[in-house]
Amino acid sequence: MKNFLGLAAAIALASLGSAPASAAHAGMQEQSRSDQGQARKEMKAGNQLSLREIERRVLPRMRGSEYLGPAYDATARAYRLKFIKEGRVTYVDVDARSGRIINRSR
Repeated sequence: MKNFLGLAAAIALASLGSAPASAAHAGMQEQSRSDQGQARKEMKAGNQLSLREIERRVLPRMRGSEYLGPAYDATARAYRLKFIKEGRVTYVDVDARSGRIINRSR
């Protein structure tokens, strides 16, 4: 019984240490959902291009690279598309309103 209580206390303490990290992760997920909702709203209003249209324009320019996926920044109204080629990651930032590539970084 004593060992069980000690184990339970250790587990409880360990879970408290991970609580801030879990809260931060949950906050990032919530922001991501909010940004996605904002992107959808702007696209439906005709203020910006859809993600599919952005991908249709950019992916052919990145031949030989594997497309890993998008992220949307509602503040900048831009998509960041992530690619990898030969172990190197490249980010392509695209203006969601015009579809113009505004930055490419490694």
